[in-house]
Amino acid sequence: MTVTLADVAARARVSPATVSRVLNGNYPVAASTRERVLRAVDDLDYVLNGPASSLAAATSDLVGILVNDIADPFFGIMAGAAQTQIGGPGDGSGRAGGEKLAVICNTGGSPERELTYLTLLQRQRATAVVLTGGAVEYPDHQAAMAAKLAKMADAGTRIVFCGRPPLPEGDALVAALAFDNRGGGRRLTEHLISLGHRRIGYVAGPPERTTTRHRLEGHREALRAAGLDAEAGDAERLTVHGPYDRRSGYEATLDILRRDPAVTAVVAANDTVALGACAAVRDQGLRIPQDISVAGFDDLPFSVDAVPALTTVRLPLFEAGARAGRLAMGKENPPPGGIATIAAELMIRGSTAPPRVG
Repeated sequence: MTVTLADVAARARVSPATVSRVLNGNYPVAASTRERVLRAVDDLDYVLNGPASSLAAATSDLVGILVNDIADPFFGIMAGAAQTQIGGPGDGSGRAGGEKLAVICNTGGSPERELTYLTLLQRQRATAVVLTGGAVEYPDHQAAMAAKLAKMADAGTRIVFCGRPPLPEGDALVAALAFDNRGGGRRLTEHLISLGHRRIGYVAGPPERTTTRHRLEGHREALRAAGLDAEAGDAERLTVHGPYDRRSGYEATLDILRRDPAVTAVVAANDTVALGACAAVRDQGLRIPQDISVAGFDDLPFSVDAVPALTTVRLPLFEAGARAGRLAMGKENPPPGGIATIAAELMIRGSTAPPRVG
C-alpha cells in the first residue's frame, strides 16, 4: 500500500500542509515540528513525489553512484567510467539526448550514510543506482539494504552493483559485477611463495568488508595449499586490519615487523596501503625488494610509477565502471543470472623478488 502525505501528517500529528512545508523547505517550521515530520517520513518510508507525481512508477533523470571515498582512485575510476555512459555528451547541440544526471554520493564507508543516500535517491525517484566497492557484512545492514533496494526496484529504479557481490538476500538487482578478489589474492601469494618466501605478513582492510574477507581468504588458501599456514607462525598473528589508506599500511607494517622480524614479504590490502608499507620498510633501514618484498592490489595508476614499481593485482576498474553505467542505462543486457565475476590479473613488477639468503 502506497504511503501518502496524509499518512505522514497523521503520524506526525500535523496538517498535510505542514508536511509539505517541511519537505519542500519553502516555509519556516519549528525545529521540533520539523523533526517530528522527518521521523514520520523515515518510519513510514514515505517517498516524496517529484515532477512526475501523477505517475506512481515514474522515474527522474537522476542516477546515483555510491562510493566509499571519491578521493580514492579505486572509486574515482569506476565512478568516472560509469558517468561516461550515464551522462555522456549528446549531439553537441546542448539539448538532452537521453543522458541522465549522474550524482556521486560519498558515503565515507558509513553503512548509515549508504542507507541515507539511498533514501534520498528513492525520494527523487532516481532512474538507476550504481553501488561500488565492497559491502559491509553486518546482518542488520544487509537486511535493511535488501529491503530498501527492493522498494526502489519496485518503483522502477534499476539497481547495479559494481565491484561488490550480490546481497545474501534480495533479488532486486539488474546486475552484480563482482571482482575475483579471492582468486587475485590467492595468485598474488602463490607468486611470493614461488619466489621462496615463507614468512609473509598481510595488511588487511576493515574486517567487516566483503573485499577484505575475499582477498584475505585467497591469501590464506595459498598458504594452506603450500603447507605454510602453520610455518608462517600463525597467519592470524601476521595479519593486521585497518583502513584502506597509506597510514594504515605504514603502521600495520611496523607492527608486523615487530611481531616477526623474520618476515620477508608483506602483502597489502590495496596499492595505497602498499605505499605506506613501502615507507615503513624503508624507515626501518630495509630495502625493497632485496630485504623485504611488498605487493599491493588493484593496479591503481600510480603503482607502476612507485620505486620500485609495485607487484599488484590488476582489476579492470574503468571497464567495470563503464559496464555498470551501461547496465544502469539499459544499454546492455544483464549477464546470465544477473551476476558476473570479473577476472583479476597478476602484474609482476620490481617490488617483489626472492628472499635474501643468509
